[in-house]
Amino acid sequence: MKYFGEKNYEHGSKDKTGILITNLGTPDAPNAKSLKIYLNQFLSDPRVIEIPKIIWQIILKLIILQIRPRKSAANYKKIWTDKGSPLLDISQRQLDGVKKIISEKYPNVHFALGMRYGNPSIEKALKDLQQKQVRRLLVLPLYPQYCAATTASTFDEVTNTLQKWRWIPELRFINQYFEEEKYIETLVYSIEDFWKKNGKPQKIIFSYHGIPKRYLINGDPYHCFCLKTTRLVKEKMRLSDHQIMTTFQSRFGREEWLQPYTSETLKELPSKGIKDIHIISPGFSADCLETLEELEEENREYFIESGGEKYKYIPCLNDNEKHLDFISYLIIKNTHGWNKE
Repeated sequence: MKYFGEKNYEHGSKDKTGILITNLGTPDAPNAKSLKIYLNQFLSDPRVIEIPKIIWQIILKLIILQIRPRKSAANYKKIWTDKGSPLLDISQRQLDGVKKIISEKYPNVHFALGMRYGNPSIEKALKDLQQKQVRRLLVLPLYPQYCAATTASTFDEVTNTLQKWRWIPELRFINQYFEEEKYIETLVYSIEDFWKKNGKPQKIIFSYHGIPKRYLINGDPYHCFCLKTTRLVKEKMRLSDHQIMTTFQSRFGREEWLQPYTSETLKELPSKGIKDIHIISPGFSADCLETLEELEEENREYFIESGGEKYKYIPCLNDNEKHLDFISYLIIKNTHGWNKE
């Protein structure tokens, strides 16, 4: 007989709303042991690696997990702080900030933070909400642009957990929000505020996390959503085509990924007379390894070594006030009809 978890119903209990905010995840520590556990979970996800499981597991176990954890641990050590993982620290501050804003108006709303890989897990976060007798659940993955490897994978994990419950809460799931006008306004504000302090560059590069080109061909809309994000910002800021550019970073493996590649673009720009750039990564809602190490350090070196002169990274929206206001707005909008003041 299938196990449906502990009893979680009490006669006469009031309906409560739960908000689950999620992000990709992080290892528990910047060492090879923790990275091996984290990468094994991450790279075993069939949404991330679309290769026949038997073939891929042999490659993963015998090759990748024997080499990559040590290299990744070295990169994580570069960005690790006294508070631990930057992504986890920022995510917790985002949760706390949004909770403060919403709880002032809707005190009967409960919040939890879950990471798709690593800790705190989505399963644990949902368990915490279940114990608070949440009957209505909004899931907000902090990925502005839908992608099967991130957003759909989060949905998989949420539903894998919920199918073990006897009483399933009413469920709403936000699968993207890049087209929200308030999101674009928040992104534009962060760029304009940065320019006020640092001046305008010759070109601003919008660098998004890449995926294999094969995923696009097979129907994943992520590439189109990234291009549209750049276009919406460009139109809002009234920038010309030559002032802005979209690229894709974080390649893995040997097959072709979405192009143009960020690293190769940065190596080529100085030879074309572009020696003063700013780079931003709107696909990330919080700074992490891919922004703090890959963009801030590794790609900066590519640009400067190729003849570039000025390179500045525009931070993610993180827990700045306007971003917290936007996330709160998005939550309230998508829980319409659930909450009473």
